[in-house]
Amino acid sequence: MVIKVLELVGTSNESWQQAAENALREAARTVDHITGLEVSNMTADVRDGEIASFTANVKVAFAVDNNRRKA
Repeated sequence: MVIKVLELVGTSNESWQQAAENALREAARTVDHITGLEVSNMTADVRDGEIASFTANVKVAFAVDNNRRKA
């Protein structure tokens, strides 16, 4: 089995977890066989002394479909 990793950035106005889930949800629209997710960095934009938006850098791992590989 071969595993590939995509690096994505998710954003949310609610939380870092939601930012990571948004990135995963978007990846899942076009990528099959997702096996895991790693959050590598979390940041936030601050406005008027409060967090305005959350950003999560994530790595999404997925298994390569061997049936689609060319010999």
